Amino acid sequence: MGRTATVIALLSLGATAIAFVLSALGASHVVVFIVSAAALAALAFMIGQGTEQLGHRFGPHATGILQSALGNLPELFISIFALQAGLVVVVQTALIGSILANTLLVLGLAFLLGGLKNGTQQFHAPAVRSMATLLVLAVAALAIPTLATAPGAPDAGHTTDLSVIVSIVLLVIFAGSIPFSIGGGVGASAGVEEALPEAIWPLGLTMAVLLLGAGGAALTSDLFVEALRPTMASLRISEAFVGLVIVAIAGNAVENVVGVQMAIRNKADLAASLILNSSLQVAIALTPALVLISLFVGGGGLTLVLSPLLLGAVALSAILAALIVFDGESTWLEGLALLGLYVIIAASVWYGPPISP
Repeated sequence: MGRTATVIALLSLGATAIAFVLSALGASHVVVFIVSAAALAALAFMIGQGTEQLGHRFGPHATGILQSALGNLPELFISIFALQAGLVVVVQTALIGSILANTLLVLGLAFLLGGLKNGTQQFHAPAVRSMATLLVLAVAALAIPTLATAPGAPDAGHTTDLSVIVSIVLLVIFAGSIPFSIGGGVGASAGVEEALPEAIWPLGLTMAVLLLGAGGAALTSDLFVEALRPTMASLRISEAFVGLVIVAIAGNAVENVVGVQMAIRNKADLAASLILNSSLQVAIALTPALVLISLFVGGGGLTLVLSPLLLGAVALSAILAALIVFDGESTWLEGLALLGLYVIIAASVWYGPPISP
């Protein structure tokens, strides 16, 4: 694996084990929160090593799909547990927050830091445009249940039924997007082979590192959220801010690190693929899947009906991101604009009722 990768793996697994030991010993929620957050960051670096190895084998777009799927596993498990506990609003807010975090925060950081280090960065425009267009279409589909079930609208009173129909359609679109995205990666993979690492890991080792890292991230994320509520309650932070910002960023720790890391290394194809695929998978796969899962796990049904603020925020973020990537290149100023919109949206939910213990 190499010395650096081995050290990262040991640190990530060690931090994860320490977090669980502290939780079992009844340590302070604040301490468990900090240690589990550090474990998530280390696990993200660990998965980043495995993702870079896959990038040399399969190209950026196929790797992006796999990486995004592994990165979204913590959100899936956390959301299922939260739905069983009846925390429907928290789940819905965190899902929208995930789209915003990836589309604005992570993509913005990648463009900003990558641009400051490498200047104007270029990526495979047709493939990235396809993902950005699908993201805008997915957000449009998410908006329909909110508009159609409003008082006086044609489907008022049929929130669950319409949400299920839209979810099934989105899952079909997601299934069709997989071979399309992989096919689009062929032309974009040419530049990835320019800087091969000194040692290519065996495929079995690469997959083991990715699966171990993703599994650890899933377990640690659950522990992180358990400690999150009492920690945030003691700090009296808005419940909407916790769901939209803190939980969303924690659930996307893998992409937060890996996508920015790839941009800094001037691998703009892989960075854009990782980040946009993650947003797209949350919108057209994770969210509709959880709508259907919520019908069976009990605790409360998840729907696609959003508040006006959430709907406006996710729509504007998808449109802005699509406009920025449409020319096939990025600059640090465009990254700064994405980050600016994210800060504005985060500020809009800061002044709310604090989360309860």
